[in-house]
Amino acid sequence: MIAKLALAIHEASENRASEMLRTPLQLSVGLSRLFDANVLLKCEHLQTTGSFKYRGASNKMRLLPRDRREAGVITASSGNHGQAVALAGRHAGVPVMVYASSKAAPTKLAAIRAHGAELRLIDGGGLEAELAAGAEAARTGRLFVSPYNDLDVIAGQGTIGLEIIENARHVDAVFLSVGGGGLASGIGVALNVYAPHAKLIGCWPTNSPALLRAIEAGEIHSVEESDTISDGTAGGIEPGSVTLEICARVIHRRVEVQELLIKEAMWALAEHDHWMVEGAAGVALAGLSSLRKDMKGKTVVVVLCGRNISAEIYRSAISEGQAQRHFS
Repeated sequence: MIAKLALAIHEASENRASEMLRTPLQLSVGLSRLFDANVLLKCEHLQTTGSFKYRGASNKMRLLPRDRREAGVITASSGNHGQAVALAGRHAGVPVMVYASSKAAPTKLAAIRAHGAELRLIDGGGLEAELAAGAEAARTGRLFVSPYNDLDVIAGQGTIGLEIIENARHVDAVFLSVGGGGLASGIGVALNVYAPHAKLIGCWPTNSPALLRAIEAGEIHSVEESDTISDGTAGGIEPGSVTLEICARVIHRRVEVQELLIKEAMWALAEHDHWMVEGAAGVALAGLSSLRKDMKGKTVVVVLCGRNISAEIYRSAISEGQAQRHFS
């Protein structure tokens, strides 16, 4: 599977949609000094729709057969994937229906509607939205596009890994946040095949470790979760998800981070690099902070996966983060 997926990632990169950006890989002088390492930021928060999700969504739309395009697709999302599929569908002329939790961020839900998708809200969390969307797809015969349990989507996300390799002569480690595992699977496969010396570090909020616990147990099972600022990675994992097997193979090290450290990471990115990012992006930098002694003197990439967060929530988060001293 790894070799086949690596080829699919390369093909996705070669045939990317015009709206899919090659995002910068920028040196952070302040964070490099802070961690005594060469810290590079992969700026996926600058991607179309404000997150890496547009890569996978546009690749999926590109590969849809004509009958599927006409019938439309159904997906589920806490926000970023829904926005990406909605916009990619609009560009491709594909009708999109998005199921989302009623607890999802209002700004993300508004963006899904603005991109032209039909939005259906349900009670419960992300996994419940996925199951409801899958049931509707089965009932209507429309295609369900998983946020992570889809090899075409994973291949699109993997183009980030190719760009990292192309823009950095040597990378020791790549830090990223993990939710359903689509991002980690794609980047991990790209690194595994094209830059095996680079280690993938998967980072989870302690409050939302569903895939981490599945990897530890060797099977997907119910995991109790609590609220996290990293709403983009929150929620359970669809039964049978291909990401369990892939992530177990390509993630070299797993890190859990507390909420205050995530918020401090968000503040540090604003302080040192003037970037406003969402909680999931803060998780990746918090992971680097947790392993700072091991990363001393090395070249590391931190994937800033998105920026879609309300101003009010962001202001509260960085206010709490600024009060901490782990990054000083």
